Amino acid sequence: MSKVKHGLGKGLSALIRTSPMPERPLLREENAPEVKRDGHIDHLEVSRIRPNPFQPRADFDQQALDELKASIRQKGIIQPVTVRRGRDGAYELISGERRIRAANEIGLKTIPAYVIDIKTDEEMLELALIENLQREHLNPIEIAISYQRLTHDVGLSAEDVAQKVSKDRTTVVNFLRLLKLPERIQLALRKSELTMGHARALVSITDEHAQLRLFDRIVKKGLNVRQVEKLVRDVANKTDRKTIPSSRRRDSAVGSIEERIQQILGTRVRINVQDGGKGEMTVEFYSSDDLERLFDLLLSIKP
Repeated sequence: MSKVKHGLGKGLSALIRTSPMPERPLLREENAPEVKRDGHIDHLEVSRIRPNPFQPRADFDQQALDELKASIRQKGIIQPVTVRRGRDGAYELISGERRIRAANEIGLKTIPAYVIDIKTDEEMLELALIENLQREHLNPIEIAISYQRLTHDVGLSAEDVAQKVSKDRTTVVNFLRLLKLPERIQLALRKSELTMGHARALVSITDEHAQLRLFDRIVKKGLNVRQVEKLVRDVANKTDRKTIPSSRRRDSAVGSIEERIQQILGTRVRINVQDGGKGEMTVEFYSSDDLERLFDLLLSIKP
C-alpha cells in the first residue's frame, strides 16, 4: 500500500448525509430496492455487505450487542451503516459493524445503508478509522492502533491525525506510546482492568521487567494513579543513583536539581558540572514519539 503524505480530502464530511432519509420504516426484510446512485440512502441485502478489512475494533461486548439487538427489534435501525461499492457488485462496510452483526443475529435480510464513492484503499482506511474514532467507544489500545495505522499506513503525521480527530497532538502521541507496553499490560487496558492514567505512568519506565513487576503490584493492591506515579518516580530515582558516580552524588544541590527536572520531564536527566560552574545537561529520550512528547512539554512551559 502506497503512503499518502497529506490528507485525502474527504474526512468526515464524506460520511455526512446530503440527501434526506426516505420516509418509510427502516426495519424491512424483503423486496427492498437497491441503491441507485452514490450518496443515496436505501436498503441493501445484509448478505451483500462484506466486513470492513480496516476495522479498528477488536473487542465486541456481547452485552452491548444484545442491547443493540433489543433496540433494533423495537425501533428498527435508526442510523444507517456506511459502505462503499465493491468491484464485484457487493459492498464493503466502512462503519457500522455492530449494527451489521446485530442485524445478522436477529435475522434481518436488509439494512439501511449510505453508499459513498471511495476509490483507494488508503482513502477507505482513513475514513474507516476516523469514523470509528469519532463515533465508537473504543478502548485505549484500539485508539492507539487506529492512530498508528493512520501514521504508518496512510502516511499522516501526528499533527495531521490530531486535526482530523479533533484532539491535541500530545494526546495522539500519548496514545501511540501505549503500544510500547508489554502485551499483558495492553490486554489489561483492553479489558478495562487498567486505566489510561496507570498506563501513562507505566510507559515512562523503560525496563519491561520493571513495568510488569509494577503492573502486578497495581493489580494485587489496587493502587490508584497517584500511587503508581510516585512508585514510577522512585524506580527512576533508584536507577539514576546507580548510574551517577559517587563524586557527583555528594553534590546534593546538583542532585536535587537533576531529580526535580527528571520528575518534570518524566525521563532520565544527567547534569555534569565542570570546574568554574560550567557544565552540560543531558535529557534522554527513547523513541521519536518520546522526543515529540518532550518537545510538546517544553513548548508548554511559559517564559
